Amino acid sequence: MHSGCATLDPTLRLQQADAMAAEAGWQRHTLEAGEFSLAVYSPASQPAATLTVYLEGDGLAWLNANTISPDPTPVHPVALQLALRHPHGAVAYLARPCQFQARALPAACRSALWTDARYGPEVIDSMDTALDRLMQRAGARRLVLVGYSGGGAVAALLAARRADVALLLTVAANLDTVEWARRQRLSPLAASLNPADYAAQLARVPQQHWVGADDTVVPPAVPVAYAARFPAGARPPVTVVPGFGHACCWQARWAGMVAPFLPSGE
Repeated sequence: MHSGCATLDPTLRLQQADAMAAEAGWQRHTLEAGEFSLAVYSPASQPAATLTVYLEGDGLAWLNANTISPDPTPVHPVALQLALRHPHGAVAYLARPCQFQARALPAACRSALWTDARYGPEVIDSMDTALDRLMQRAGARRLVLVGYSGGGAVAALLAARRADVALLLTVAANLDTVEWARRQRLSPLAASLNPADYAAQLARVPQQHWVGADDTVVPPAVPVAYAARFPAGARPPVTVVPGFGHACCWQARWAGMVAPFLPSGE
C-alpha cells in the first residue's frame, strides 16, 4: 500500500511531518504525559478561551496482516494535514503515544499500544494529561476535540471523561470498536475501551461525525452503530460524504466543512 523507504524509515516520516508543519509556520515540541513523551505540532502560542486539538489516527500499526509495525508513526498524518487547514482560533495537533519520536522508541512503547491496547486506559490517561497541559499553555477553558480515524475513538473516550469538551468532531472514526472489528473480521481489541459503551456520558457533548461513503477501512455503518447507542432524542449526527474514502479527500474541503461548527470570535 505504501512505498518502501517512507514506510520503513520512521526518521523520514518525522522529517516529512516537520517539513509540512514548518511550511505553515508550525513547530514540533514534546509534552511529558504519564509514561510517554507525546509529540505536539502547533503555531505560535495563541491565548484563547477555546482550544481546538486534533488527534492523530492509529498510524502505521501493521506492516501487513501478520507483521506488527516497529514504529507507529503515520506515513500519511491526515489529522496533521487537517489541523494545518484549521480555519480560525487557537489550535494544536497531538500525536498518539510513540508516534513521531525523535529517537529510538523508549521502553514504554510496547507494540500493544498501537495494536490491541491502542484505545486502552494507559493511552487515554496519557492523552488526557497532555490535553490539560495544552489548555494550560493556551489559557483555555474549553476544548474542541477533532479526531481522525482511531484518533476519533480516542477523542470520544476523552470527551466522555472530561467536563470541558465543548464539541467533539470526528472524521472516518471507528467509534464503535466492537462493531468495527466485527465488520472488518479483526480480533476484538480486548485491551481497549469502546467509545460506544460511553454513550450515557457522551450524550451531553455536542458532536458531529463525518465518514466517507467509499470508506472501506471504517464503513459508514460503524459510526452509525455508535450513534444508535444513544437515546433516540440525543443521537449525534453522522454525515456520510459521497465520493470520500478513508484518507481522501477530507483535506481539500476541510476548512469549509469544519468552520460552521467552530465557536466564533475566540
